[in-house]
Amino acid sequence: MNAPTPRAPGSGSHASTGTAHGAAPKKVGALWFTLFTVAWLVIWTVQLTPLQLLLPLQLDTSDSEAGWVAGVVSSGLVLGVGGLAGVIAGPIAGALSDRKKGSRPRRRPFALIGVWITAACLLLTGLGTTPLTIGASWVGVSIGIAIASAAFTAMIADQLPVAQRGAASSSASSAQAVGIVVGVGTVVVLGLGVFDGYLVLAIAMAVLGTATALLLPDPPGTGLETRERELGEPRFAFLHDRDFRWMLIGRLVVNIGNALGTALFLFFLLYGIGQDPTEAEDNLLLMIVVYTVFVVAASIIAGLVSDRIGRRRGLTIVAALVQAVSALIIVISPTFTMTMVAAGLMGVGYGAFMTTGLAFATDLLPSEKDHARDLGVVNVIAALGQLLGPVIGAGLVSLVGGFWLVFAAAAVLSLVGAGLTALARERPQA
Repeated sequence: MNAPTPRAPGSGSHASTGTAHGAAPKKVGALWFTLFTVAWLVIWTVQLTPLQLLLPLQLDTSDSEAGWVAGVVSSGLVLGVGGLAGVIAGPIAGALSDRKKGSRPRRRPFALIGVWITAACLLLTGLGTTPLTIGASWVGVSIGIAIASAAFTAMIADQLPVAQRGAASSSASSAQAVGIVVGVGTVVVLGLGVFDGYLVLAIAMAVLGTATALLLPDPPGTGLETRERELGEPRFAFLHDRDFRWMLIGRLVVNIGNALGTALFLFFLLYGIGQDPTEAEDNLLLMIVVYTVFVVAASIIAGLVSDRIGRRRGLTIVAALVQAVSALIIVISPTFTMTMVAAGLMGVGYGAFMTTGLAFATDLLPSEKDHARDLGVVNVIAALGQLLGPVIGAGLVSLVGGFWLVFAAAAVLSLVGAGLTALARERPQA
């Protein structure tokens, strides 16, 4: 990629990464990738363990007069409100870090703030006893995660050349699946109660999140990020850029489809297949392990391939189509055996999609001076999809009193997301 140059008003040029004085960023080593992966591992662990296990256990209403459907609805609403809070917080935090001037770090302060907010609110969520108190605390968790994620994601555009973006995206995507296994596995294998589970997550976030934020490099801005906006240059370039906009919409739709297919798995095992609670928790962990193995494998392979060929869009579209097939399998045969098969296939599709999709997003960044804000939008779009999924899924379960419509909708949305992603034109990278 060429060294960045200021974007002329009305020009069609897209963002290039750079370091101080406009020099192209140099390749980073294994230590950088290790720290970056650990940061994302703890972020995903503390976000997805409550989503998959702890929040459903807290909000389950199978023993109440309202019946189990009320618990599904409460869980969906809590996650949806939290997702909305994250959508607002992430881009704001990213924009503020983009505007930090001088020689001091730009991303690290926001990473640390996000980490500490998340840790504190995890404890409050564990102490919650009603949907209202649990939901209010989870909003704080979502805000903290969004702030930290915006800071860590911006490091890809700040510090990496194009040839390493796929590998970095692979690290973040792989960590998502591994994080679910680490978190759910810890709670299930150790037999932790709900509050103890939140306590372990809060400690992990405070310790590992703080350590990685402090140890990852955080070079000052290039000058492009802090220059005055030129006359006629849009303030929100990502809204005016056709390709970036279609990429975002496609990313949102595919993530909603994935969340429909995964977020209600515990409820599906309990009330869709009819397993008892102990069996359902054990089988949930088994399904997550299978899902994780395929997510990690697909993430690594897709990231390496996309870096080698320098093309992202085609791989992203194929990955979304694979995810659609996995949801159709459960619609056709809603048994535990076929659900395990679908979990592996869904892991392949989603792992590849998240890796190549994030790399595709960094290639399409429309503004040199708004890396963190725009990548914050990319992050929260994915998070919004993951958190809107349970809301939509809860409504579909309530509508038909079962789960078949949830997985049918997951397949349709994955197909639609693939088509929307195809509308974003790929920009050849030098």
